[in-house]
This record gives sequence, structure tokens and C-alpha cells, in this order.
Amino acid sequence: MWRLERVWEERNRTPVLLVSGAIVLIVAFADWWTKPFVAFGVLYLFPIMLAAGFLPRWVIALLGVGCAILSEVFSSLERSTVRLAFETLALAGCGLFVAELVRNRRLTLEGQARLKALVETSPAAIVTVDEHGFIELVNLAAVQLLIPRDGKLVGNPISAFLPELHHALRWEEAPQFRATMQCRGHRGNGESFTADVWFSTYKEGQTHKLAAIVADVTEEAVAAQAAASPSAEGMERTLLNSREMDVLRFLVQGLANKEIATRMEISESTIKNTLQQLFAKTNVRTRAQLVRVALEQYRDLL
Repeated sequence: MWRLERVWEERNRTPVLLVSGAIVLIVAFADWWTKPFVAFGVLYLFPIMLAAGFLPRWVIALLGVGCAILSEVFSSLERSTVRLAFETLALAGCGLFVAELVRNRRLTLEGQARLKALVETSPAAIVTVDEHGFIELVNLAAVQLLIPRDGKLVGNPISAFLPELHHALRWEEAPQFRATMQCRGHRGNGESFTADVWFSTYKEGQTHKLAAIVADVTEEAVAAQAAASPSAEGMERTLLNSREMDVLRFLVQGLANKEIATRMEISESTIKNTLQQLFAKTNVRTRAQLVRVALEQYRDLL
């Protein structure tokens, strides 16, 4: 589908400016030719909007002034400074508005291009996931790690390879959170592996997205399990009280202690004490480890 924004691509600069100039001349001639009957001054908006994507702000303002003067000169109405001022504001304001839209769109596209280059050149396996849980951007290392059946990861649901990442997108109320976790991953050929995942949610406009770095740590996990030899009882999750569950829920959403205290309407020191209790009960030392335990053992309660 053809997109209107292509008009303002840099390669079209000269043709668009020439067309804009030609439209200004055509509108001015038509305005002069039909002066006693009809006014075409409003049509100056179109060449100004076309040219706005390539001109500095001060040139856009001058172009608005010039078109307003042409409209006033060829108007059948009596001369009016007030009308001239309003026409100038309307034409120049419209041009400046379009110019800002075009500049913002260019910055967005440049940012996406830089992100894509960074992902594709990284030796680590990197994936980005859209708000619906579908893989949006990957690099070669991710393809080699996850081995999709058709050789393509883009467009596939992340839940088919890393189910925990799909769940991480469900906290839509949280503006952003970062965490690390260890989970089970699945390759396209049916194999399973232990994955260390570092991920962060972010917003692109109003859309929630997720970016993650994935590493295969199956050998390290097997060695650690052999050394620790945990009992079946030790693998069971510890019961948490309601306050501890509330704190854990807000912690997973990425909130700081002060924000959690505000949400729960209790003191920040109480939050710190509750976190120490959670550290002791779950046998972890850091907030990141606590988030991982929450995702692995208490997800159904969150």
C-alpha cells in the first residue's frame, strides 16, 4: 500500500519543491484571472504543506507570508490588515505543523533503523516482541539459537519459543520494567533448553513492546543442579501473606519502593522490611532474582 509519507523522502526534495512552486504560480494566476468572481487563496495550503517537509522553519514562515500577500492582492474584497494577519497565521501555522510531523516521523524511522542495525550486528541472540506477542525483529544469533522450522522467526509467536516472555507483556498497567530470569526455551526442532533472559518492556507511541537478550545456559544449569542436589520439598514455593504478595506484584511491575508504598498507602520502611522477608523466604539476595522467582513460582497468583 502506498504511503503518503513517501512524498517527503529526501530523494523527492527537488521534484516536490518544483511542484510546490508551480502550484503557487497556478493558484496565483487562477486567483488573478477569476478575481471578480471567486477566491482561490485557501489553495495555497497545499503547496505549503508539500514544501514544509524540506524547508527550514523561517522559510516556511516567509512562504506563508508571501502566499497570504498574494491571496490579499488578488482578493475582490477591500484591503484588510487583520485579514492578512490571520491568513498569514493560518498558512504559516499549517506549514510548520506539517514540518514537525515530518521531522518526528523521520526521527522515528532513523531510530528504528539504528535499532535494527544494532540487533542484526550483535553476536548475542536478540528479539523484539510486539504487543500481541509476535516476534518483530531478530538477528542471526537468535535464529541459530531458536532454530525455527521455516528458518524465519519474524511473525511467529514468542510463546512458541519462550513462553515466559509472552507472559511478561501482560502487565499493561506498568509503563516499563526490566528484569532477568531463567526459564525453559523451546527450539523449532523440538529440543528444549535452559535460557537466561534479560528483557525490558518499552513503549513505541502508545504500543507496548518488549526487547530481550537470550542465552543458552543448559550446561551451566545442569552443573548447578548437580552440585546443589535440591530435594523435592525444597522446590516447593513458600507461602506468602497478602502484603508480601502485593509487594511482589508491584515489584514485578517495575515500581520503586516509594511508588509501592504510595500505592499500598503504607510507609516506605514497611516496604523495605517486607522485601527483606521476601528475600529470606525465597532465598534470594537481589530484586532481579526476586522478580525471576516471582515469574517462575508465583505467576498464577500475580
